[in-house]
Amino acid sequence: MPSRESTWDLVCEHTESINLRRHMLAVEAAMCAYARRFGEDEAVWGQIGLIHDFDYEQNPVVATDGHPNTGAPILRQHGYDETMVLAVLSHATEVTGVERQSRLEHTLFAVDELTGLITAVALVRPSKDIRDVKVKSVKKKWKDKAFAAGVNREDIEAGAAAIDMNLWEHVGIVLEAMQGIAGELGLDGSGG
Repeated sequence: MPSRESTWDLVCEHTESINLRRHMLAVEAAMCAYARRFGEDEAVWGQIGLIHDFDYEQNPVVATDGHPNTGAPILRQHGYDETMVLAVLSHATEVTGVERQSRLEHTLFAVDELTGLITAVALVRPSKDIRDVKVKSVKKKWKDKAFAAGVNREDIEAGAAAIDMNLWEHVGIVLEAMQGIAGELGLDGSGG
């Protein structure tokens, strides 16, 4: 398995957008939190979260000839094992045909969209500090379908159910993980 450092280098090589990099860092943090919770390999789970969208900027259409299919050969070329490649492909089953089967795959799907919603909630707070966000803040924005309209709430609900988590407990776990890296996410109120 490649090192975390080489995974980050691959992300940066393929992704210039700071916001997309931050999304992948948020998913990494959430995956690590769940790996600890489930007694799984935190390094593997974290790297899958970190790498899952590395090809998106260069292939921004989720399609059979786009993301994440275009990234799979690159991952294999860089030494990622098939378990990791399949996990990345499984977060877009509709275009890859790779069904989510493992807890790892279901967890990646469960946290992916949710990190975007939580980020949006943090950004509308006056402080722009994710550490000021509570689960009830996310719950309030959840009900407003116009807020972060691009976030697929049904996918978040289905993802939480697939890993046997109550939706709001799931939100709490992902929120806490993201709060732990507020500075890296640019959500620490510093405006960075």
